[in-house]
Amino acid sequence: MSETRSWRLRLRPPLPPWRGSPRARTARFAAVSAVAGLVVAGTAVGAAGPWEGGQRKAERARAAADTAAGGGRPAQPVRPDAPPVLAALGGRATAPQPTRDGLGGALDGLLKDSALGAQTSAAVVDVATGQQLFGSDQDTPYTPASTIKTATAAAALAALGPAHRIETTAVADGDTVVLVGGGDPTLTARPAKEGAPPAASLKELADATARGLKARGKGRVKVAYDASRYSGPAVHPIGPNENIAPVSALTVDEGRLDDSDHGPAERTADPAGDAGRKFAGMLREAGVDVDGDPAAGRAGEKAERLASVSSPPLSALVERTLTNSDNDIAEALARQTALASGQPADFEGAARAVTGRLEKLGLPLSGARIADGSGLDRADHVSAAFLASLLARAADPARPELRPVLTGLPVAGFSGTLSGRYGADAAGRGVVRAKTGTLTGVNTLSGTVVDADGRLLSFAFMTTGAASGEGAQGALDRLATAVAGCGCR
Repeated sequence: MSETRSWRLRLRPPLPPWRGSPRARTARFAAVSAVAGLVVAGTAVGAAGPWEGGQRKAERARAAADTAAGGGRPAQPVRPDAPPVLAALGGRATAPQPTRDGLGGALDGLLKDSALGAQTSAAVVDVATGQQLFGSDQDTPYTPASTIKTATAAAALAALGPAHRIETTAVADGDTVVLVGGGDPTLTARPAKEGAPPAASLKELADATARGLKARGKGRVKVAYDASRYSGPAVHPIGPNENIAPVSALTVDEGRLDDSDHGPAERTADPAGDAGRKFAGMLREAGVDVDGDPAAGRAGEKAERLASVSSPPLSALVERTLTNSDNDIAEALARQTALASGQPADFEGAARAVTGRLEKLGLPLSGARIADGSGLDRADHVSAAFLASLLARAADPARPELRPVLTGLPVAGFSGTLSGRYGADAAGRGVVRAKTGTLTGVNTLSGTVVDADGRLLSFAFMTTGAASGEGAQGALDRLATAVAGCGCR
């Protein structure tokens, strides 16, 4: 079954004339199935992001380099074949289905590994049928840590569609230019770097704004900044933290005070103010005189649009969120879901909106609680059955808009938060695709594998109370590898 859908943002409250897009953004999104055992027939457009033909380009290049003859490369250790990732995501829905006893034989002993915590749960789901094939305490909700990002991503894609983009706008209100944040978490004030993820440029916005002002005969202005699109507390419940900036509808470079683009970093306490000041400085560089310092404000109903820049499509934001476990983008996705669902764009409204979208997807939410979008809040609780079922639902040919949830998963030994796990000789290297989750005392892993018979399976393993996080991660990796390595009949 193939399905092509057109996506247009809905449920948005009426906006002043300058806040409407200069053009309707309607985009056809037809996902080429990126998962084994599922083939979406017909014309298709791949999900935006660093993917081509179902493969992440960097992985393909690395695989080619590793296998190329000669080239002066030192001899490499023998590695197990990994056709599901390094060649093409293959597999057959007609491949034999594992049995409960077979999977139990492979997993029961590993689940007793002393490296795991006192509370461990597991679920394995057949993606083609959605049937749960294996479970161990699978229905009990536990703290998921960052694996909850798969839920945030699915909810945002369901609410907005993969082609949705987030605008940042500059408008003229009399003699004041107002920088209006739409919630783009990837807006950058930095020069573009080769190989860096695409992002909307504050410099391009300032230059276009300067041209618009000069065309109107305005050479001197005041600058204000508007972050009112989001409401409620900006600081995450865990408090000021290097893992996340205050959540604002207007921020540049995730509020980072160094030149990093992912991972922990010192953050600004005033993202919107910093963005406004940088924008004013860029206007000056473009030849516009700016009076005084930028201040918080809102544009009037008759304000005139000068220029705007747009984020990458939501599909790319989702992939970046999952690959790098990006907390800032995850919280932005949750708030965008709230806006699309008629909820306040704060932590509570976002949690309600995400939960509502997950319910509409028919996922097992008994006992679940969504408290934030990133998984930093220990109040998040979901079950292993929920996480594994969510990934199976993302592979459903009838839900092509959810495909970036799968294509964004880190690949064992190759990308994102799994790049440092699964060493060169590990059996799961290049085979396991999974989202990691780590808090002190909490370790989770949820992803997909193609088993030895060619059957695509989704899995989730959750553990709490392990003495060593590193030891728990190794035990989780062995569980995922065991699922990939057996036919389990």
